Amino acid sequence: MTNNNTAILLMNIGTPDSPHVDDVRKYLSQFLNDPKVIDLPFLFRKILVNLIIIPFRAPKSAKLYEKIWDAEGSPLLYHSISLQNKLQQLLNQNNKVFLAMRYGNPSIKSTLNKIKEEGFTDIIAVPLFPQWASSSTLTAINAVQREIDLWEQRPKLRMVNQFYAHPKFISTFVNQIKNFELSSYDHIIFSYHGLPISHIQASHPENDCQSCDCNISMPSCGEYCYKATCYATTRLLSKELNLKPNQYSQGFQSRLTKKWITPFTDNIIRDKALEGTKKILVIAPAFVTDCLETIIEIGIEYKELFIANGGTTLDYVPSLNDSDQWAEALKEIIEV
Repeated sequence: MTNNNTAILLMNIGTPDSPHVDDVRKYLSQFLNDPKVIDLPFLFRKILVNLIIIPFRAPKSAKLYEKIWDAEGSPLLYHSISLQNKLQQLLNQNNKVFLAMRYGNPSIKSTLNKIKEEGFTDIIAVPLFPQWASSSTLTAINAVQREIDLWEQRPKLRMVNQFYAHPKFISTFVNQIKNFELSSYDHIIFSYHGLPISHIQASHPENDCQSCDCNISMPSCGEYCYKATCYATTRLLSKELNLKPNQYSQGFQSRLTKKWITPFTDNIIRDKALEGTKKILVIAPAFVTDCLETIIEIGIEYKELFIANGGTTLDYVPSLNDSDQWAEALKEIIEV
């Protein structure tokens, strides 16, 4: 038992152990059986996920993972490990950075066991999701809490719930975007991971979320409304980039059904191409690490969609990944 001060627990969404179908199936099973991800009655969810979705989706997803897998493995995992190491170098010796994945490996349970074995009395849990959502942030936090509740001596636990408006997060993303010559693009699209409308409505059931004007200003329900915080992030980024309202749009990607929050990014891209827009830049501020949804969905599928409908160029701004500036920003976000 050491006498360390604080354990910093970084948590990302996760990745399969390999792009092989069996590993992808195992990952999808853990991910999609989470009631925070698919909020259906238990029996219906089990039948839908395990007998319908996974058997059909696992082979297709495995082929996509093969496309992004490289000599280092999964980009989401190795960028996260590199970020962990860079953040560690910025902290004093009384703090140690750990990494866990909500689904897959290294698991939250195994990582917390290491923290426990090393005798840390304080834990700062940091889900790496800028905008709070029950299907990402909350499920990660709940997983941590469930494990710690089993400990005889519980550590002091602090959560970093979201950082969508933190000045360092915004400035770091702005600098990443400025690697591109914005004036050379006809239009810019801010794309965020979509969620079912039911998830958004659950955070403020007294309001009609679809008619909310959070695209203009932060509503009273906005602090933990994913949709509202996404629009708030876009407003902050566009202000720093000196963008006028007609220069950019915001959409939501990765939808499973039409009952997800709109507008849909792919529809915006198609419509812009049909209107005669030739060159588009896509930014994804809900992702701090590049993954299947950014590399494949935006970088390949959306590019093909844009060109097929008359566009010529669609570029994607890489996420923050393991950049030095992001590690420095994360240190301030955590406030160790």
